[in-house]
Amino acid sequence: MEQYKQEFIEFMVDSQVLKFGDFTLKSGRKSPFFMNAGGYVTGSQLRRLGEFYARAIHDCYGDEFDVLFGPAYKGIPLSVAAAIAYSDLYGREIRYCSNRKEVKDHGDVGILLGSKLKDGDRVVIIEDVTTSGKSIEETFPVLTGQAKVEIRGLMVSLNRMEVGLGGKMSALDEIREKYGFAANAIVTMAEVTEYLYNRPYKGQIYINDELKHAIDVYYEQYGA
Repeated sequence: MEQYKQEFIEFMVDSQVLKFGDFTLKSGRKSPFFMNAGGYVTGSQLRRLGEFYARAIHDCYGDEFDVLFGPAYKGIPLSVAAAIAYSDLYGREIRYCSNRKEVKDHGDVGILLGSKLKDGDRVVIIEDVTTSGKSIEETFPVLTGQAKVEIRGLMVSLNRMEVGLGGKMSALDEIREKYGFAANAIVTMAEVTEYLYNRPYKGQIYINDELKHAIDVYYEQYGA
């Protein structure tokens, strides 16, 4: 596992963004773990988060893109932080773009925030986590309705590795199959489990035998 992935897992734990216990997800599923990117709230957290995204995006897509698109609302700060980090780490100016939930009809009109999209733009979508793939169903028509763009791929922070809306394959695999573009994550839940299982981190075991069993049972039902 790459060093930055290990550091990102520790960063999620330190930021209390990745938690373990008993959670009811938006989908209604009962999960032994929960990830909430809304927990990144400080300047230093957002700076580091942007760097992790930038490294993962560079690993997967190189410099072959022009725009980072962050769907409203959580994707907005993600796209901004990653665009800044990409400039700092790789010396390339990437535009950021996000959408509004409602079209603005005065001033900076339209449905987009940040950069406008133009024909030929190569876009990487950036999100926090994809559980079912429903968010892409909302994002895809927004992007393709603005210009003739090429969607290079999707980058999320954590691949939960659960079955998507179709119930047969993971949400990221469904996205690849349905829309024809790549879908990747900084880390997968399998990598998180492997790294933290019975490994002391700052004097604490986050995934012990009991929690590991709960995760295994969860994936027997919902895993892809």
